[in-house]
Amino acid sequence: MPPEKSGYFYPNKFALIILMAMEEIMGKNGLNAILNLAGLSEFINNYPPDNLEKEFDFAYVTALQVALEEMYGPRGGRGLALRAGRATFAEGLKGFGALAGVGDLAFKVLPLPQKLKIGLPAMANILTQFSDQISRVHEEEDKFIYTLERCPMCWKRKADRPVCYIGQGLLQEGLRWVSGGHEFKVDMASCIAKGDDMGRYVIFKEPIG
Repeated sequence: MPPEKSGYFYPNKFALIILMAMEEIMGKNGLNAILNLAGLSEFINNYPPDNLEKEFDFAYVTALQVALEEMYGPRGGRGLALRAGRATFAEGLKGFGALAGVGDLAFKVLPLPQKLKIGLPAMANILTQFSDQISRVHEEEDKFIYTLERCPMCWKRKADRPVCYIGQGLLQEGLRWVSGGHEFKVDMASCIAKGDDMGRYVIFKEPIG
């Protein structure tokens, strides 16, 4: 049965990038099984079109992540969702980064702190501008807080822990791209699914290693 719709949407292009990233990770049969389990069999061999029309419901993104955990267990599902998030940025969303001026030469020669200061809000703005997701970035002394006031990954979901791993993977890969190859620690501090007022990712400014 298809999930109950939220009335909030990702553009078709974002959904297409996510599904293609998942297919690359788990193969066509694996993805078809996930789509069936998520109640999204209408998308089997019928991916959303490559356009920016807002038509892929937030409830569908949540259903995909829940299905990953049901099929592969909490740990396996988490690992796959993180990989899907990373692949989603790598395969497609960095093209939007170029739109925001984050890919040009002037940006590439900036010192690392400036890259983060400009790049993170640029990523949040892209997702807020093109979808119904509401993201903001606040800077603190040693970290950035990336907030999700309206989240596509835990719509109407209840959990005892933060569960928005696709976004965590997407941020990890986005930071790697923005910083020119560094890895950063990204923690999920709060999540609407566990009753918090909003989702918060904590991004530590100091790269790992």
